[in-house]
Amino acid sequence: MKKQLLAATAAALFAGALALPAAAQNVAIVNGKPVPTARLKALEEQVALQAQRTGRPVPPEVQNQLKDEVIAREIFMQEAQRKGVEGSPEYKSQMEMARQSVMINALFEDYKKKHPVTDEEAKAEYDRIVGAQTPPAGAKEYKARHILVEKEDEAKAIIAQLKKGGKFEDIAKKQSKDPGSGANGGDLGWANPAGYVPEFADALKKLDKGQTSEAPVKSQFGYHIIRVDDVRDAKAPEAPKFEDVKPQIAQQMQQQKLAKYQEELRSKAKVE
Repeated sequence: MKKQLLAATAAALFAGALALPAAAQNVAIVNGKPVPTARLKALEEQVALQAQRTGRPVPPEVQNQLKDEVIAREIFMQEAQRKGVEGSPEYKSQMEMARQSVMINALFEDYKKKHPVTDEEAKAEYDRIVGAQTPPAGAKEYKARHILVEKEDEAKAIIAQLKKGGKFEDIAKKQSKDPGSGANGGDLGWANPAGYVPEFADALKKLDKGQTSEAPVKSQFGYHIIRVDDVRDAKAPEAPKFEDVKPQIAQQMQQQKLAKYQEELRSKAKVE
């Protein structure tokens, strides 16, 4: 009796050991049909890739929902098969479009793997961008203030008031129509004239440090009274470190390479 019990126990353990690998290969069994773990892994990889492209991690709650999503898809797919959806023209058309998309994406991913952006290429592009931001020799920056009004007569009256000793900052706070600078006494901060509308820029460059425009300056916004508080040689904006922006530069260059590859394929194709 004892030997029979031991034999039965051993047989049960042996059967359980055989069943474990099969169970581990499936996420679940829906209506008697196994749902392979490979489907869950494929969905996890797809979600992780999408998250990587956006630069954001996969939220924990999404990760936990993927198993339920795989099971739900199996349930819905079985119902679609039961109703013969696979035989409809719409299904076949969409499947062909999906097949094309998968193949094209695989082609482009293969190209990117075989033609990565090197560190040397990314550094050269970084140097080019930084160099392009360097202002030309002799370029100036101006620290200016302005008062903006709607009518020319108002501007002329303000200029007359300034000549009599009126304080520019106080008048700007009370009468300027520019919501950005008016509250700050008309202060525009340091800027390159190229950042202003042409009429304003031209008038600004004619003024020396401490000068105020003698006549109203008309632009699309109204009439300006301009005062230059200081002038300095233009400086290039402080560039971020290469290592901090290398991923963004590499990604942009990779897209440029891919676009060029796509254009080459189009140019080589014989379309009738």
